[in-house]
Amino acid sequence: MSGCGSSHIALDGVYGFDARGVAKRFRHAAIFGALESLSEGETMRFVNDHDPLPLLAQIEQRYQGQVQATYIQRDHEAIVIDFSIHPLKQEAAAAGEGCGSGGCGCSGQ
Repeated sequence: MSGCGSSHIALDGVYGFDARGVAKRFRHAAIFGALESLSEGETMRFVNDHDPLPLLAQIEQRYQGQVQATYIQRDHEAIVIDFSIHPLKQEAAAAGEGCGSGGCGCSGQ
């Protein structure tokens, strides 16, 4: 097993993302990329040193309800949020709203 891949093994479809190890200027881009690589039923367990309220607003605006955020831990030691992908409702997808195919499918649009 390679050193890089072994730290990214998911159990039960939950993938860890520790934002504390990502340079601040790259964090949002890295988070969006990670979210866009998730498929329906998968979860990204996000760990940060502060409550990312501006990021949560950006996620809601960008993905229009396809990404659900659930706080797992919210205290002075760490913020842990599970982000999961939920497909658009059939009628919204048929109307051309939201993103589209696989995962959030946004591809940065």
